[in-house]
Amino acid sequence: MRYRGSCHCGVVSFEVEAPAHLQVTECNCSICSRSGYLHLIVPRKQFHLLSGEDRLSTYTFDTHEAQHYFCKTCGIKSFYVPRSHPQGISVNVRCLDNSDKLSMDIEQFDGRNWEANAHRLKPLDRNS
Repeated sequence: MRYRGSCHCGVVSFEVEAPAHLQVTECNCSICSRSGYLHLIVPRKQFHLLSGEDRLSTYTFDTHEAQHYFCKTCGIKSFYVPRSHPQGISVNVRCLDNSDKLSMDIEQFDGRNWEANAHRLKPLDRNS
């Protein structure tokens, strides 16, 4: 399926290809828990930025591997390049249109103890 999403103000918009029933992850690390992020990680070719590339600001911390993209207008992070899957994109499911009506399973991840748990993250499907 093709899902549309955006930041709060709509300046940054995107589409993502994913199954009808989503498998998402809720992480308890400092940045994810504070922002209420629900991760849907997809290969880059399944993510399409439609508008707002020039309105994005990047934030990194700790290892500086993850590239967190925020809208310069409203401050919402609707997607980013995760440290765990640098070849993919993590979309915040809560930024998808009608996110409250989507079919999904939410798996908990202990990101506060990332180094000890990173091996538990599922790899991206190489065929996608």
